Amino acid sequence: MQKNLLFALALTTSLCAYAQASAAPADVVAYTYGMHLDIAQVLSMSPVPDVCGPAPMHMTYRDSQGQTHVLEYSVLGNGCSN
Repeated sequence: MQKNLLFALALTTSLCAYAQASAAPADVVAYTYGMHLDIAQVLSMSPVPDVCGPAPMHMTYRDSQGQTHVLEYSVLGNGCSN
C-alpha cells in the first residue's frame, strides 16, 4: 500500500514538472540533517531505484520566493526482498 502511494506521488509530481517549464537548471544540494527546507511546491522526484541498499534520490522544488532547487538525499532501494 505504501509503495503504491509513493508511486502515485512520484507520478503526480513528475507530471507537474512536465507541465511547467524550468527557466534554468539548479545546482544539486546534498541534504544534511537539520537543514531548513523552504518547499512551496514539489516539481519532480526521481524514481526509487531497484537496488538493495541506500540509493541517491533527487527532488526538484520551488521555494516560497519562486526559486527552483534540486535536493539530493538517500533512500532505501526497492530491490531488497524480505
